[in-house]
Amino acid sequence: MKYIKQFTIILAITFIGEGLNHWIPLPIPGSIYGMILLYVSLYFGLIKLSWIKETGKFLIDIMPLMFIPAGVGLMDSWGILQPVWVPFFVITCISTVAVMAVSGKVTQCLVKPSLEDEEEKINGKKEGKL
Repeated sequence: MKYIKQFTIILAITFIGEGLNHWIPLPIPGSIYGMILLYVSLYFGLIKLSWIKETGKFLIDIMPLMFIPAGVGLMDSWGILQPVWVPFFVITCISTVAVMAVSGKVTQCLVKPSLEDEEEKINGKKEGKL
């Protein structure tokens, strides 16, 4: 019963995100609205992490299964994709490297100040004790 309740919370937020996709005239997928809504709800405590944690872990564990239909769709569309597979492959590789680089730099920029604060606290405590 716990998993059904947790899945219902996640599903409700997903549906609200899809609703926002139809109401807000921006080219943003409903799933992104849902993720932002879930993040904001978790951040402000409207939803507790314990309310959705186990089901969220389960959904992440089975995520590879969600890519099977996309892979089958690509295989089914091979006749259409065959003449342009090289540009798709190059674009996919370049965009993957770009996303990894940007994500890494953003993470470094976000983590560095918190690491410096912790280092200052540690050094301040050590200097204060001397």
